[in-house]
Parts: sequence; C-alpha cells; structure tokens
Amino acid sequence: MKRILIVRTSAIGDVVFASPLAAALRRSHPDAWIAWLVEPGIDALISHDPAIDARILWPKAEWVQLWRSGRRIELWRRVRALRAELRGHHFDTVLDLQGLLKSGVLAWLSGAPTRIGLGSREGSQWLMTRVVPRGGDVARISSEYLHLAQQLELDTGDFMPALHVAPEADARAQALLTEYGLVPGRYAVFAAFTTRPQKHWFEDAWQTLAAKLVAQTGLTPVLLGGPADAHAAASIAAGAPGLINLVGRTKLPEAAALVRSAGLLVGVDTGLTHMGIAFSVPTVAIFGSTCPYTNTGRANALVIWLGMSCSPCRRNPTCGGAWTCLRDITPERVLEDVARVRSA
Repeated sequence: MKRILIVRTSAIGDVVFASPLAAALRRSHPDAWIAWLVEPGIDALISHDPAIDARILWPKAEWVQLWRSGRRIELWRRVRALRAELRGHHFDTVLDLQGLLKSGVLAWLSGAPTRIGLGSREGSQWLMTRVVPRGGDVARISSEYLHLAQQLELDTGDFMPALHVAPEADARAQALLTEYGLVPGRYAVFAAFTTRPQKHWFEDAWQTLAAKLVAQTGLTPVLLGGPADAHAAASIAAGAPGLINLVGRTKLPEAAALVRSAGLLVGVDTGLTHMGIAFSVPTVAIFGSTCPYTNTGRANALVIWLGMSCSPCRRNPTCGGAWTCLRDITPERVLEDVARVRSA
C-alpha cells in the first residue's frame, strides 16, 4: 500500500469509531500517502489527524439536491469532476468502511486496482476486489474497524478512537467558555440529542441530573447540540436552573474542543458522547434502543445499558413509545457511574 483512500463519509460517531484505522495504516505503512473521503462538515473531525495527508470532500447534500431538482446534467458533471479528482491521486488501495452501495460506487470511481470493502452489501460487494466480513468483539468500541485492521495485518496498537482539535477551533471554544464564566475541567457536557428520538433520554431526567450533579460535583452542566435541537434544549434548560445552554452556538470543531476541555460528559448514543471517549474525558454513556458498544476501552468511561429483551430495537420499537430501556435508567444511577469515572 503506497497510496491509500479511506471511504467513510459519515456519520459523526462512525467517523470517530473509524479514526484509529488511519493511525494503524500509518504505523504499518509510514511512507504511504493516506487520504480520507468524507462529507463536508464532518471532515473537521479528521482535519488535524497527523496520520491523514488529505481530506477529499464528497458533497452528498449538493448531489441530492441536484437530483431532486432535476438538474441531472449538472449532477453528471459533478460526478465526473469527483472521479477525475480521485483518479488524479492514483490510489492503489481503497478501503470502503461503510459497505453500502453509495460508498462502493465512490470507491469504484477512484479507479484503484485494490478495493477492499468491510461487510459490503446492497450490491457494493460486486464493486470490490475483496470483501472482509464484519467481525470482532461487538461489545468493544471500534470493534469492526479493529477486525478489519487485523485482517489486513496492520499494527493495531491500542486501537482507540482519537481526535485532534484545530488551534483556531480551540481558541473559539475558549472564548465561548470565557463569555459564560466557565473554566476548563469544571463543567460537564450534556450530549442529549441525536437525529433519532428513540435514542433520547427524558427531559425530566436531564433536569433532575443537572441539579443533583451540581450538588454532588460542583460541575456546571453545559448542553451542546445543533440548531435543530434548539427547541428541545430550551425545554430542558427551562427546568434546570444553572445549566448553560450552548445548543446552536457551536459548529462541530468548537463542540469537539468544548468536549475535550470538559471535566465530565454524560450523553446518549450520539457523536459528542463518542468524542468524550476519544478525548479520554470521564464519560457516562446512556444507551437504550441502540447499543453500539458496552466496552469503552477506557477505565474512565462507562456505558449504562439495561440489556432488556427488546433492546436494542434500533428502528423497530415494540414498546409503543414507552422507551422503558431508557426510562428505567434513573439520574441516581447515572450519578453512581459519574462518581466511578471521575475517580478512575
């Protein structure tokens, strides 16, 4: 492997999980040129990774909009432009970490003679020269990517997620902390939101946790999220005096920097929570309808998952919206694990 392309275009959590693969490739092939194909915005997660030489952006949202508006000729021009860009790098190996048709087509467009897919399906297996079935210890964070690295006989090291914050993003985050009178290490990030509401903990639970956390630890709760989470965040903040609501105030790089400087993170199955583990911040993850891992790989990070017979249900709940798998996780239980991760 001399010129390597990693294809993992989204989502935030999945890119965090896949991040140690770049380091494993660098250790095993120190002279290789390594690029990562990723969607705009998410590329901020890998922009300062020393194992990655270049980011190549796939503007998926723009392509979808062109298709929906009937501008097929312009879309075809964009496809050809990306193909030319990819082929101009003369990749000899592509690793398709998503294993979907869309990622398989992107890998195929590169023209690389070796195209390795991880658990390829949806027809993408026919675009690969080799398919590695998904495997590994499903309880461990990043397990499927560790499995792929082992199958490729890479130097895996500890194979833990790792992120790197850009200095300018860190400066903006520190300015935001100063604006709100917050001190690094003396606040707790609440990562309460995802794009799938069945992964959410309950509003009253966050409010109770906020009050009890301040009393028990002295840490100031700070709520992070995107603009789409603003209404839900305002509802939580209205019943949690002392909580700082920064939802919608940060982009991904600044949010990552705020996570890195936190003294604690409590969150659901969402990208910000996984970032806490990547930055080795004391983290308590609350999982219910999904459970991507239970073994965080770090002593200062724990997962609360009740393991009910109906869980994980992912997108097919049977509880009629009761979400017992999350409702039965109490703030008191979370605080018990907060004490454990902070003392680890």
